[in-house]
Amino acid sequence: MTLTLKLLDGRLAVCRLSAGARIPAWALDPSPLTSVTRTAGEISVVCPEQSVPSGTTAETGWRAFEVEGPLDFALTGVLAALAQPLAAAGVTLFALSTYDTDYVLVKESALEAARGALAAAGHRVL
Repeated sequence: MTLTLKLLDGRLAVCRLSAGARIPAWALDPSPLTSVTRTAGEISVVCPEQSVPSGTTAETGWRAFEVEGPLDFALTGVLAALAQPLAAAGVTLFALSTYDTDYVLVKESALEAARGALAAAGHRVL
């Protein structure tokens, strides 16, 4: 499977809020990628790093690759095709999916290793 990936502009943060928290306004700032996921145990927010107030539990320094979509729901192996070469290169990832496509976040410090691993696996990295 050959995929086309576009590196999105800007650094992102992955934040953790308590399960009962209200979604704060800063979590919904416009950006190329914002995601809010609520589960029974937590709220996870992916948003621009500069939007996150100090004191918030957050992992910063992430960059996002967007898989060119839309992807058909019957398509299998998309994340595996990305995760395998990244794992082989020792690159940690954080994955998100939307209705139309998938996103893979990697730490900015591993960005060039990620880009090289994905390209070596046959993916087109823009």
